[in-house]
Amino acid sequence: MPILIIALGVAILVFLIVKLKLNTFVSLVTVSLVVGLLLGIPIGKINTVIEDGIGSQLGSLAIVFGLGAMLGRLIADSGAGFRIAMVLSRKFGRRCIEWAVVLASFIIGLALFFEVGLVVLLPIIFVIANELNIAMLYLAIPMAAALNVAHAFLPPHPAPVAIASIFNVPLGHVLALGVLAAIPTVIVAGPLYNHFLHRIYPTVYRVKSVSKVMGQYHSFELAETPNFGVSVVTATMPIILIVVATISKYLLPSSSAISRIVQFIGSPDNAMLIALLCAVYLLGLKRQVPMKKIGKSMRTAIEQIAMMLFIIGGGAFKQVLVTGGVAKYVATLFVSVHWSPIIAAWVMTAVLRACIGSTTVAALTGAGLAVPLLQSSSVNAALMVLAVGAGSVFCDHVNGAGFWMIKQYFDLSLKETLLTWTPLTMLMSVVGLGCVLVLSLFF
Repeated sequence: MPILIIALGVAILVFLIVKLKLNTFVSLVTVSLVVGLLLGIPIGKINTVIEDGIGSQLGSLAIVFGLGAMLGRLIADSGAGFRIAMVLSRKFGRRCIEWAVVLASFIIGLALFFEVGLVVLLPIIFVIANELNIAMLYLAIPMAAALNVAHAFLPPHPAPVAIASIFNVPLGHVLALGVLAAIPTVIVAGPLYNHFLHRIYPTVYRVKSVSKVMGQYHSFELAETPNFGVSVVTATMPIILIVVATISKYLLPSSSAISRIVQFIGSPDNAMLIALLCAVYLLGLKRQVPMKKIGKSMRTAIEQIAMMLFIIGGGAFKQVLVTGGVAKYVATLFVSVHWSPIIAAWVMTAVLRACIGSTTVAALTGAGLAVPLLQSSSVNAALMVLAVGAGSVFCDHVNGAGFWMIKQYFDLSLKETLLTWTPLTMLMSVVGLGCVLVLSLFF
């Protein structure tokens, strides 16, 4: 059975990384080969499937991650991140900084993809954590929870938009009900879960002045750093450009030249490139920093994320599961379900997500399976969109790129990631479903 093969593959992967200490990328490729062959992918095709998986994953992330890492490094090395962290720390204090991070992350998450939000926010989170002498994880968990909830529930993110199209429901309805479901989900999966985890697993909350991805923490004299306005504009420029492009999509005719230009500038890749070039000037050249020193910072950033890119690019595992027909197999398990449409849509999508590791594939397949259920019931279609969205983030583990991204960025071991991030995504998904069920009583 495909599900048993997946379980075997996960077990082998954990054994290779945890027990044998084999390099993570090598382990992912090895397990992808084994699982692909067990799923019946022809031996002459398996290498192509793995290459396609790695290529498609890196193709969508490499530019954003590379440029984002260089932008983050310039913000850190120039002292701009230090300036932002100092102002936020003084403004909100140690007691309220977690909630400030949650609010900022949720607002930013309305426009940015999960991956882009991580790249933009983590350098600042790292500095704030060091300045307040608290574990970065204490701020990173609620930040990631807020970003992920927005990514799953709220348009204009791709999955909710695509699901809404399948169910033929206006995006405005999805957004309105999505915000009502997202807010309590963020609170439970963010700060509340964070405090609970801190009590039962305190050893994972380590104060670190060095990060594998973000390097060494540097303290500055405030007089040496760029002013607060320049620091904030530089750090948030990708957000500003993407938000402007997102809003203009609904305000300007798509055929107009202005709209095309704005969409071009506001695409994640171009927004990150423009922000980086502005940072080179505003944080470097304008402050008389030699180009050689700026180049060194950018080179260091790429060196620090090189292995992370390979690991995240291990989309080979996900691809062999998709090509091996796991989604089709899971679909057959739910052909004759007779549950509540909302619960059935969530369960189908959650099982798909846990098995194949792709949020988008799970969401689109789950929505397709749920269409007949919606047509034969009087359930609000917008709530079905949210149920599928909640199911699509369930149980992020070793077969998902997001899992490895969190592991590398949060500087966690495989075991620590499985015990912190995977339960968080399960809680997020279940609480999201609960919120949708509550909303179904009123809408």
